[in-house]
Amino acid sequence: MNKDIKNILFTKEEIHNKVKEIADKLNEDYKGEEVIFVCVLKGSLPFYADLVREVNFPVTFDMVCVSSYGASAESSGTLKIKLDSGVSYEGKNVLIIEDILDTGNTLTNLLAHFSDRNPKSMRLCCLLDKPSRRLRDIQADYKGFEIPDEFVVGYGLDYAEKYRELPYIGVLKPEIYKNN
Repeated sequence: MNKDIKNILFTKEEIHNKVKEIADKLNEDYKGEEVIFVCVLKGSLPFYADLVREVNFPVTFDMVCVSSYGASAESSGTLKIKLDSGVSYEGKNVLIIEDILDTGNTLTNLLAHFSDRNPKSMRLCCLLDKPSRRLRDIQADYKGFEIPDEFVVGYGLDYAEKYRELPYIGVLKPEIYKNN
């Protein structure tokens, strides 16, 4: 375990099992359909890659890069779109894949941004849900784990671009991010 991690919330195996569980539900719900999977970069990339390999329906890959944290442990509440999609969503099923649903600011703004593209359906899939910090009325259609109000890293999640490579999801020691 990395020395900056207070404790591990979910092991590599637990994450794998949860991804498979979410994919099974997606396979039921989207049977016979085509879906555009939108990866919210960078944090959701490992989840996205693992999830797309578990589904058994046609998927179009798309990616968007947004930021509301920067090098901080707190969301600014302002959505900055760094890379926008060029794929047409008109009349298509769209599934936004995100690592964590926290305050809801980023995803509420992103859903509003994409709704102008007239998709057939738009749903949200998050690996982690932190409802205790929710500021917006938003829920994931598909979610993995509900987590406590602690700063988590690993499996794509970062603090100041560090810890994304960890194969597990762990709680970052507060002294790491509170002194910056």
